[in-house]
Order: sequence, then C-alpha cells, then structure tokens
Amino acid sequence: MATRPELAVIVLAAGEGKRMASALPKALHRVGGRTLLDHVVSAAQGLEPDDVLVIVGHGAKDVRASTASAVQWVVQSERLGTGHAVAQALPLINDASVVLVLTADVPLVHQTTLQACVDAACEGALALVTAELEDPAALGRIVRGGDGRIERIVEFKDANAEERTIREVNAGLMALPAATLRRLLAQVKPDNAQGEYYLTDLVALAIAEGTPVEGIRAASSDEIFGVNDREQLAQAERIFQRREAKRLMAEGVTLADPARLDVRGEVTAGQDGFIDANVVLQGRVTLGERVHLGPGVVIEDAEIGDDARVEAYTVIEGARIGARCRIGPFARLRPGTTLAEEVKVGNFVETKNARLGRSVKASHLAYLGDAEVGAASNIGAGAVTCNYDGADKHRTQISDDVFIGTNATLVAPLSIESGAFIAAGSTITKKVGEEELAVGRGRQRNIRDWKRPGRKDS
Repeated sequence: MATRPELAVIVLAAGEGKRMASALPKALHRVGGRTLLDHVVSAAQGLEPDDVLVIVGHGAKDVRASTASAVQWVVQSERLGTGHAVAQALPLINDASVVLVLTADVPLVHQTTLQACVDAACEGALALVTAELEDPAALGRIVRGGDGRIERIVEFKDANAEERTIREVNAGLMALPAATLRRLLAQVKPDNAQGEYYLTDLVALAIAEGTPVEGIRAASSDEIFGVNDREQLAQAERIFQRREAKRLMAEGVTLADPARLDVRGEVTAGQDGFIDANVVLQGRVTLGERVHLGPGVVIEDAEIGDDARVEAYTVIEGARIGARCRIGPFARLRPGTTLAEEVKVGNFVETKNARLGRSVKASHLAYLGDAEVGAASNIGAGAVTCNYDGADKHRTQISDDVFIGTNATLVAPLSIESGAFIAAGSTITKKVGEEELAVGRGRQRNIRDWKRPGRKDS
C-alpha cells in the first residue's frame, strides 16, 4: 500500500476584517464560545497533519496569544491577497507533501469534506470545496465548461453579469500537491480589480497545464458559510447551535426547545437527560445519565452525575456534582465545589471551594466558602462560613451529622466535630467537640415600660 504523503495545512488568518467594525482581528471573533481560528485549526488537526501553518498579519500578537494549539506562525507583513499569503508559507513546506489551504473565516466546514479534498490531492488533483447557494451574494463563482468540468473561478468583483447568475460558489478551501502549488503560484499575476494575487487563479492555470481539477461538493451550504460582518457572525452562531442541538438529541437528550440552547464549548451527555429552555453550557461540561436541567441554568466547566436535577436559574462553574443531587433554584456553585451523592443545595445558597459529603442539606440562604462538610450534616438558612479575614482565606471543617442552626456565623479557621449542634443565631469562633451544643449569642433582655422614639416635628 502506498504511503500517504506528508500533509501541511495552511490557515489564512491575516485579515483585518474591516466589516466587523471591531478592534479585534476577525479570526478572534467567536462562534460557540471558540474563536473562528480555533474552529478551523481543530478541524485541520483532526486530519492528523504533519504541520499546521497559520498566516497572521493584522493583530498578529493577539492572534498568536489566542491559542495554545501546536501550530507554526507565519507573518504576512504586506497583505497582497490570498495567493501572496500562501506564498509566505511555501519556504516551510516540503515539495513532496500535499497542502490543504483553509481560511479562518470559514469555521464550520466538516472534517469529512476536508478529508475528501486531501484524498483527491494525494492523487495529483487540485481539489476545491464548492457548494450551490440560493443566494451566492458576493462569493467567487465556479465557472464550468460544456462538459461540466471546472474551467476557472471568477471573483464577484471581476465577474460579468452572466457569471454573477451562477449559483455554485467557491468556498476558498483547496488542496493540491506542494510541488504543483509552488509551480502554479509563481505564475499568478495581480491582474484584477483589487491588484492582488488571487489563490483562485490557480484553477485556470492548473487546467491550462493539464493538471486535473476536482470540485468537492460540501454536504451542506452551512459548511462553507463565511463570516465577514457581525450579522454573518450571528448567523454562524445559529448554524453551530443547531448542529449541537441535533447532536445532543441524537445521543438521547430531550431538548425543550432546540432553538433556545447555547453550547459554548465541549459538551457530552448521557441518555435520557432533559434540558429546558435558555440553558447555556460553557467550556467542558459532562452530563450523566438522566440529568435534568431547568430553565435558565448556566453551567461552565463542570461535571454533573447521574440523575441529578439542577433547577431553574442556577449557575454552576468549575464544580463536580455527584449522582442524585438536587441543586437550586437560584443557587450558585463556584469553582472548587465538590458535592457527593444526594446532596441538596437549595435556593440562594452559594458555595466556593467547598466539599459537601453525602446527603448534606443546605436548603436555602447560606454561604459555604473554603469549607468541608461531612455526610448527613444540615446547614440552616442564613448560615455563613466567614472564610476571609481581610488578608487570608481560612477553612471551616464540619464533620458528619452536624446541625448548623439558622443564621449561624462560623468564623474560620474552625473545626466542628461529629454530632455537634450549633444553636440558631450563634457566632462560633472556637472548636466545637463531638455531640456538643454550641451557643454563641448575647443573652436576651425584655425591658418593660420603655418609650418608643417619637417622630420629630419637621
């Protein structure tokens, strides 16, 4: 079996994106919580290339800082068109390799489409991605001859009236052998309305010299959707969200309204879960089997165990939640929170860097920060761990089966041992031993014959 040639991927990301009306380089605008560039680089890396070279220009420093992916950066100091951009990377590419050229503003192309391009290029062809659109707008048109073969690509600004009626368009993505690319690119001239070196001119040059040109039709026009302004960015976001909703439903999750789910990261979900309207999932989120998410829930970088319920308008960030937990409504779990199985964290309860053991209940209006709470303990309404002294954070250690009364104030560092009981309204500053009752409040006095303050005359 023949050995596959090396694969080099060139990503064009040097554009300013003037129509975005933004100080941010176009490649750094986001769809689904990830930059346009990250989407494209991720698709490229799925092909297991030998090299990924990203062409940067406008905002190069910011673009470089935006990704931790293993790529080579190539600077296009003068932006003289797509052909000129690709030429900047050629000195780094082996002539025996195949080159796939992608653009950072086409973020939704499928890996299977790109693989088809690469496969055709491995056979010696110049392969380009095309699609037929109802409204091709200002995209470059694919001009075919009477035999149906691709003859050339004409940019919209250079097209005549007849050519502008063509609905098959160029996606700006192509693959070809590196030696062919080097040879043809040397022949490209800036003979167009923009005075730029167009990469698309390679098509006519390839045909003229007898190199086969193959069009790879995208499965959906959504794949080649390009982002040039804010409106198109919003449209790309909706395309991405529809894909994610379909994926989750195919994996066995019920969505109350697929149009009102936002996935802004990587989400995995077990079967028979339910996601209500207006839920936002960010970063890396893992949902177990039969997880129920109520309306308006926001989850970021978290793991939710089997059969857990997260009620309406709860916010969870950087937390691990065990099986059969009940969270919310209106709860907030901050980074470092870990809940064992069957924990209840109710309305207006906030946790941060806290570990709650099995069957702990904090049903309402409590704050647990820098705390360890043992199994089966109960946290009363209004209870607070005072973890910050103005300079340093301190931990509160609560053992198993402890009862914390309403409006108790626990001043860390503090240890409360198993079976202890903290009376309502107490301020606790010292260790409480096993089975002890701690009362830390002022003695009540009832005063007879006192005079209510009168209202002063104005």
